[in-house]
Amino acid sequence: MKKFYMSTSPHVFSRDSVKKVMWNVNLALLPAAVWAILRFGMDAFISMLVAITAAVLAEWLFAKLFKQKIRLWDGSAFLTGLLMSMTLPPGMPIIFLIVGAFFAIGFGKAVFGGLGYNPFNPALIGRAFLAASWPVAVITWKEPTVGALSSISAEAAGTLASTIPVEAVDTITSATPLGALGQAFSLNTQGVIDGAQLDAVTGALSSKESILDLFLGNIGGSLGEISALLLLLGGLYLLWKKIITWHIPVVYILTVGLLSWVFGGKGLMDGSFLFSIFAGGVFLGAFFMATDLVTSPMYSNGKMIYAFLAGVLVVMIRRYGGYPEGVCYSILIMNAFVPIIDRFTKPKPFGYVKEVSK
Repeated sequence: MKKFYMSTSPHVFSRDSVKKVMWNVNLALLPAAVWAILRFGMDAFISMLVAITAAVLAEWLFAKLFKQKIRLWDGSAFLTGLLMSMTLPPGMPIIFLIVGAFFAIGFGKAVFGGLGYNPFNPALIGRAFLAASWPVAVITWKEPTVGALSSISAEAAGTLASTIPVEAVDTITSATPLGALGQAFSLNTQGVIDGAQLDAVTGALSSKESILDLFLGNIGGSLGEISALLLLLGGLYLLWKKIITWHIPVVYILTVGLLSWVFGGKGLMDGSFLFSIFAGGVFLGAFFMATDLVTSPMYSNGKMIYAFLAGVLVVMIRRYGGYPEGVCYSILIMNAFVPIIDRFTKPKPFGYVKEVSK
């Protein structure tokens, strides 16, 4: 026998809760997190453990300080710590992780009133703070300890060794794939390598072997950018559970891919669509950060506008900015415009009739 509920409007009933949503997102991240631990060893596990523990402790401390409801077990602080650690390379100093987690919870969430009131994604606030405070640590990459030959594919490394100066090879092969691409363009601008050598580098980085390594997770980088496949599976799980909708991840990924294909090479339509979406944190940002229920738009049209503009920012930062990756800042910048986007994309109420002026 079905139960009927009587209440005042709005007549909406859902079995979802903050706790259920947050732990489902944590569950969706679990395969990529486990893979990162398998690839990077104990450094990855320690980074995640420290960041999560510090975030949960900070949640309790700031809730006490600001007299807010203590939400230690709803999974939100756990998720903040996990996401922040996955935007960082393994082996980050423990003190940096602790400071970043406290900043993420305190200045990314607590000062605004707690969960549901924060205008910016807390995990990305923590990551941005660490990047501004200790930039060298944030961009110091570690090689995977199992199964990968270098930060870039073996084919790319071989091509570099045979076509460009030794000092340039050392510079590029020590970087992540996105960093290697950015450094190759920089070396070309400086005259260290010519156009043909640049073509060889970009061709090697976007080869089938490199793309497959990026997709499966055989490449170095941050903990959350080494396997597009597992992040995609986690994102599909969130879509299946209806925790997120397709609008933001699909538009975000397509925008980054298409614009990188058009503008990401030496000339128009000379870039690599697949390299641009599999390299870096595009999938992590698209499914797990840009879709944050608190800091993303409420309505479908607004979500697509938000995702498109964030994707444009990623390509601009990657191609013309000082950082090889732009996912973090693209989402934080667009978080600031969410209230405006919501205001202008709010659908008209059912039965709305425009008043005719007399």
